[in-house]
Amino acid sequence: MKHRIVNVTVRDVRFPTSLEQHGSDAMHTDPDYSTAYVVIDTDCGLQGFGFTFTLGKGTDIVVCAVQALSGLVVGKSLQEIVSDFRGFYRLLTSDGQMRWLGPEKGVIHLATAALLNAVWDLWARVEGKPLWKLLVDMAPEQIVSCIDFRYITDALTEKEALEILVKAQEGKQQREDQMLREGYPAYTTSCAWLGYSDQQLKQLCTDALKGGWTKFKVKVGADLEDDIRRCRLIREMIGPNNTLMIDANQRWDVGEAISWVTSLSEFKPLWIEEPTSPDDILGHATISKALAPLGIGVATGEQCHNRVMFKQFLQASALQFVQIDSCRLGSVNENLAVLLMAHKFQVPVCPHAGGVGLCELVQHLILFDYVCVSASLDNRMCEFVDHLHEHFTSPVVIQDAHYMPPKDPGYSCEMLDSSVRKHQFPEGDVWKLLASK
Repeated sequence: MKHRIVNVTVRDVRFPTSLEQHGSDAMHTDPDYSTAYVVIDTDCGLQGFGFTFTLGKGTDIVVCAVQALSGLVVGKSLQEIVSDFRGFYRLLTSDGQMRWLGPEKGVIHLATAALLNAVWDLWARVEGKPLWKLLVDMAPEQIVSCIDFRYITDALTEKEALEILVKAQEGKQQREDQMLREGYPAYTTSCAWLGYSDQQLKQLCTDALKGGWTKFKVKVGADLEDDIRRCRLIREMIGPNNTLMIDANQRWDVGEAISWVTSLSEFKPLWIEEPTSPDDILGHATISKALAPLGIGVATGEQCHNRVMFKQFLQASALQFVQIDSCRLGSVNENLAVLLMAHKFQVPVCPHAGGVGLCELVQHLILFDYVCVSASLDNRMCEFVDHLHEHFTSPVVIQDAHYMPPKDPGYSCEMLDSSVRKHQFPEGDVWKLLASK
């Protein structure tokens, strides 16, 4: 466990997904799925891999932030880090000068996530376990010791977190065995990106239904009449009994959100995702209250800055579905805090995974949540998008619309060297070719 970190490299890796409108929504019309990709080198030759997710432009800014924080990581041994993981998290988020750029939000927090994801990947590799199994095998006390409870003790104390984890020890092995057999339920966003044509939507829905998918999400928010037409189309395609969710990606004001979603209520969506500014906690609470009589919940979290905002969302009853993100929050450490708070407030967690590598990462967290925290699958599912998995050494495995637990050691962060070289911006072959056109 010595494994002293001797070097950190970070690269700007971008995929031109905007060319075919993959990932397009009402606010992000031309996303190029990208990562600030981190590799940690140790003195024994073992490496850890991590990244954070971006949409193209600005990835270079995150790379600079990672480089600025790397000095806090190089020279540390893995043993030194994991024996006081809470302290290490605070070291990265509490630098007296760097924290001014956040604190614990924005570009600086994305960089923190990328570095911490690589450290967790390294730890799991050293232990020879996939990350979810590393977490599942930890004692409750060890899990709690990884979490920074600062600013959230009015909602969840360390003692309460420990009690939740201890209680969930009952039946833990049976739930782990169940996941290994059946996997974790997933829903698909791949059929109905906003930029897709009706013909493409129909074909993708047909293929997904044949593949066993029963839960579908459609992007909305650009034009109401178009949304009504597209929601009607997808509801007719999937039938009355399958699950439909809608996602506005922060497009509306509060009153507009209530009116717009009311107009779409005939299609029986389970939730409206990101109906307004991701920072507007009280606005989400107003929307939640207004839509409750229609049986429509509010889901958000993929752009929620940190555990403090999640605390307030939960305290204000402003969301009915918590959507954690493995790269927006401060890696595993901060996501553990949110999973435990969500359980205390009895709000189901349905992770965000729409982006390059996010499916690979967040599957580990949601498996841990079921086995060791929530012990429930009621109203729970994990997002899946069928893009870019071929660029990873341990891509997700989906069977019958379920995430099958990863088996390879690590956090599933490692990308193929050939993919990194080809898609590195701006000198990779893909970007050189596009620049020449």
